[in-house]
Amino acid sequence: MSKFDDQVKRFRAHDGAFIAALDQSGGSTPKALKLYGVADDAWSTEDEMFALVHKMRTRIITSPSFDSKRILAAILFENTMDRAIEGKPTADYLWDVKKVVPILKVDKGLADEANGVQLMKPITNLEPLLAKAKSKNIFGTKMRSVIKQANAAGVEAIVKQQFDIGKQIVAAGLVPIIEPEVDIKCPNKAEAETLLKASLLKHLNTLGAGQLVMLKLTLPEQGNFYKECIEHPNVLKVVALSGGYTREEANRRLTQNHHMVASFSRALAEGLSAKQTDAEFNAMLDQSIESIYQASKT
Repeated sequence: MSKFDDQVKRFRAHDGAFIAALDQSGGSTPKALKLYGVADDAWSTEDEMFALVHKMRTRIITSPSFDSKRILAAILFENTMDRAIEGKPTADYLWDVKKVVPILKVDKGLADEANGVQLMKPITNLEPLLAKAKSKNIFGTKMRSVIKQANAAGVEAIVKQQFDIGKQIVAAGLVPIIEPEVDIKCPNKAEAETLLKASLLKHLNTLGAGQLVMLKLTLPEQGNFYKECIEHPNVLKVVALSGGYTREEANRRLTQNHHMVASFSRALAEGLSAKQTDAEFNAMLDQSIESIYQASKT
């Protein structure tokens, strides 16, 4: 069995293992570092900032609490993919040492809001980035856009853009995570989710046999709402984003959605601090991972 097939098999199992989102990029890195207890004056250049966030991610990934029983995959920022952990390229360390599947964030951020949504900015270097990701043993990709209003035209534009780019990613031999996030502050969130599900199912039905995608979706207002998406033959996995909910609230909502597993970022790192001893850090991370794992097992 090839490494890719082995990784697909890992995704098909439903044992509660979830995706760790460690993909804060340039714009969100200062906030992630601040929450970790690293003040803005700790660096003076972008390189120094990225070195500090890589140190934080390395501490998470190398922790004994970060194990393949509970962690299925990790989403990386390109800068993290280009670095090493304990002398091995990050993606190779994840799979070879931890048996955690490496995934790469490929989007370049959000465009201005129009029709109640924020599409992705153009991904100008997509083809060479996918080739580079493949050469570095990356399994799949992630790209995010945001729905802020229940606007049918806007929701359809979001999903069409995601699938158009997703098909290019599939053609490059990678599995895309399609992430049309519904903002948890959306005033008509349930209505937006109804529009989103209909559009997702329509576009899923345009995929050919064996063309696999994953979906990363905001935890819905109604339990088991995305059941048809989870059961669709072209969907490898449906994962949930925490979207600003606390870890406690995100876990509560996740338990109401069977066979959906977490892909949390801020909720995963909640409570971690640069000032903690390794024992304190590992204990806090273990507690966080275990709570998310238990919610994902439903």
